[in-house]
Amino acid sequence: MSAVSSAELLAALPVDVAVAFAVFARAGAMMMTAPAFGDFTLSPRIRLAVALAVSAALLPGAAPHFAEGAGAGSSIALAGLIIGEVAIGLFLGLIARTIFAALNVAGQVIALQMGLSLAQIFDPSQELQGAIIGGFLAVLGTTMIFATDAHHLMLAALKDSYLLFAPGGAINVGDMAAAMIATLSAAFSLGVRLAAPFIVFGLVFYAGAGVLNRLMPQAQVFFMLMPANLILGLALLMLTTGLIMSAFLAELGERISAFAR
Repeated sequence: MSAVSSAELLAALPVDVAVAFAVFARAGAMMMTAPAFGDFTLSPRIRLAVALAVSAALLPGAAPHFAEGAGAGSSIALAGLIIGEVAIGLFLGLIARTIFAALNVAGQVIALQMGLSLAQIFDPSQELQGAIIGGFLAVLGTTMIFATDAHHLMLAALKDSYLLFAPGGAINVGDMAAAMIATLSAAFSLGVRLAAPFIVFGLVFYAGAGVLNRLMPQAQVFFMLMPANLILGLALLMLTTGLIMSAFLAELGERISAFAR
């Protein structure tokens, strides 16, 4: 029996290996950077397994978007295809990650107004030390993404991205950069808006503390009012957490929906 070449073995497979790997490159790049899916607290093996499962489910629908014989060209063409797919996946994941960063911005501002800016904990969404309120909002945001099925919207955007970004086509870097800048601006604006009640609370509270200090210069106003600042801040956080999460999920859904049909 004559030996079978590797090219013949690859041709006998039910799917094009190069196409399958290209689909995995786009899906894996998004899974590694998107919030909830790509959190640093998850084991890399778990993230890799999720990326492989998503790629397997996505392959039948994504394969027709690839040109016939996409993996049969030169190695340079194949490398260009893979690099383009990784870039598109990173772009989609970073769009969602940028909106998610609004919770960290809001947490930093809220902690500053409550006097907890020096209370630092490990933030699992950024893998660094952050304000305790920011860490709380990040964990809660991840939970709400799965609880409200917002992760399904990210998967739908990944599936429909083959209609917006044709595999092997030219990548419009200018439009991607403009979209990232607009998303970054929207994320910072959202973070400030989420923390707006606490900014108003801080202005009123510290203005009152200043007036009290002028009326009673001999009193230790700072030590007297710090417990009140913390208690009132926590009470306000309890009242506004639902509104914060609703506004965050609405903005996330609006941004991700732009890439889904």
